[in-house]
Amino acid sequence: MKKILLLAGDFTEDYETMVPFQLLQTLGFQVDAICPDKKAGDMICTAIHDFEGEQTYSEKRGHNFMINKSFDEVNVEEYDGLYISGGRSPEYLRLDKRVVDIVCYFLNENKPIGAVCHGPQLLVATGLLKGRKLTAYPSVAPEITAAGGEFVDVEGDVAITDGNLVTSQSWAAHISIFKAFLSILGVKVKL
Repeated sequence: MKKILLLAGDFTEDYETMVPFQLLQTLGFQVDAICPDKKAGDMICTAIHDFEGEQTYSEKRGHNFMINKSFDEVNVEEYDGLYISGGRSPEYLRLDKRVVDIVCYFLNENKPIGAVCHGPQLLVATGLLKGRKLTAYPSVAPEITAAGGEFVDVEGDVAITDGNLVTSQSWAAHISIFKAFLSILGVKVKL
């Protein structure tokens, strides 16, 4: 059984957390959801972001999401891949050195990483994006470029793969990002 580490925090985007957590488990993965300063059984709250015609997304209070692995107990070497949810949590999680160290480990070890929406802010925080192609929610584009990465502007339902890294702009690309993430994990789904 492959093990995936899911990074999330308060006001992570609801779909971008719940869907990967549930889908990957449905496919037989062990998914450990972690958040700094939280232990197994603690809750984080999610936010629901939607595109309703304004200049940016709207935000509403989402569901409570239960963390199922204590942050301080994580041994990154046990995991086959990392999934970084979006929403507002990456904005403050990137300030936690322990979180950045986790992301650095997966980048340096060339292990599969999926990052959606604002999740690439954690990739930017590593300083390891020079020459990498990725996408994110468009407001993250200047950060990616400043970090030496190449922001790829794509339609909302498209994911970008660059080696061990798969990114998308939002939950609207779930189908694309999951197909690509499973591919870089070396998993073929037979139905």
